[in-house]
Order: sequence, then structure tokens, then C-alpha cells
Amino acid sequence: MEKGYQVQEYHVPVRRFCQTLDLKDNPELIARYRRAHSREEAWPEILAGIRQVGILEMEIYILGNRLFMIVETPLDFDWDSAMAQLATLPRQQEWEDYVALFQASKPGASSSEKWQMMERMFHLY
Repeated sequence: MEKGYQVQEYHVPVRRFCQTLDLKDNPELIARYRRAHSREEAWPEILAGIRQVGILEMEIYILGNRLFMIVETPLDFDWDSAMAQLATLPRQQEWEDYVALFQASKPGASSSEKWQMMERMFHLY
């Protein structure tokens, strides 16, 4: 971890969205949530849907029960319309209902209702 993480390189400018969400503070549930996002257990329909709405990259980081998500998109990406489209794709609501078991959020909430957009307060470049 001390070596950092390699990031995808794009030959065009991209836009970055950062969001946060808390999981239920339960080590067993957190372990199950991590497994649900593993390469072996991630649902192919969900990964395909993320790409279908125009998202180039999505990363989720965890510290305790706090999640931090980075989403990279083309510059012309419209967040609200993409999230509305994502919500209609196959198995998306089933996925949201499943991961809600682990998340500190209201039952039946959509992804855009659960994940809170963060404000960038500093950058170095």
C-alpha cells in the first residue's frame, strides 16, 4: 500500500467525481461487502452498466467503515442523466438492494441517493 496505486492514463482530459458512503460498523458485514466487490464476485451486469453509461474508471477505497469512491468520466459526462440511466439497467436495483444490507443508508435508496458527492477543497496542480 505504501507504494501507491497506478492509475489509468487517458489521452484526453477527464472529469473526476468523488463520493463517500459509510458502511454499517460491523466487521462481518464489511468483509462481505469487500467480497461482493472482488473480481471473483462482482456482478458482470453491474460492471457492464457502469461502462455503458460512460464511466471510464471507478475506484472504491475503504478505511474502517468509510468508503471513498473516485469516478472518472469524459468531460461531457452528465452525472444526473447517467445515474438515471444506470438505475434502469438490468439487475441494478437488485444490486442496490443487496449492497444496502451492508450500507448505512435508507432501504430502497438508489446509488445516487446513498453516495454523497464530495467537494474538492484543495488541489496541487
